[in-house]
Amino acid sequence: MRFVLRDAWERFLLYFPLVSMGLLALGTYWLVRSTPPASGPVPPKPVSHEPDYFMQDFSVRTFDARGRVRTEVQGVKARHYPDTLWLEIDTIRVRSFDEQGRMTTATAERGLTNEDSSEVQLMGNAVVVREADAGQGVNAAPRVEYRSEFLHAFINTERVRSHMPVELLRGKDRFTAERMDFDNVEQVLQLSGRVRGTLMPPPDAQP
Repeated sequence: MRFVLRDAWERFLLYFPLVSMGLLALGTYWLVRSTPPASGPVPPKPVSHEPDYFMQDFSVRTFDARGRVRTEVQGVKARHYPDTLWLEIDTIRVRSFDEQGRMTTATAERGLTNEDSSEVQLMGNAVVVREADAGQGVNAAPRVEYRSEFLHAFINTERVRSHMPVELLRGKDRFTAERMDFDNVEQVLQLSGRVRGTLMPPPDAQP
């Protein structure tokens, strides 16, 4: 009996390291399976076309290097979209001033403007007015007014475009067209489609 116990004990001591290694391997495998995977870098979420903030009965101004008001945008309600960085405005009104201080106003039922208000899209009863410049000689310029259901105004470059029917009033002259591209800096007006115009003689040319 004593010989059998000793033989069993010796066998236990002989296989104990092997059994221990097997149990350790099983424990390690279970631990790896139970441990959640390490969190890697989280990919950025796609920016959705949902407003990230709103404004009501607001006024936003931008200034030039001299501290003068460059543009002023007013509206009843505005929604900012983070994917395009554009501001959608209900009942929009814009005032802008060039380097000589001449004012241009723009109004519409709805508008879109970028962050620095240098580009404005006007939709619904859109009107852009460039006030008269009472300069001397060639520097004088009559009042100019554009009307359309859509006007795209580039404030810094003084350009107005429209791919929809437009009416242009320049002083007492009147033009209508299906599309328009006007560059105020170069004084170039392009009217396309069905174009009609009425030119009035200057006051000193009338009998």
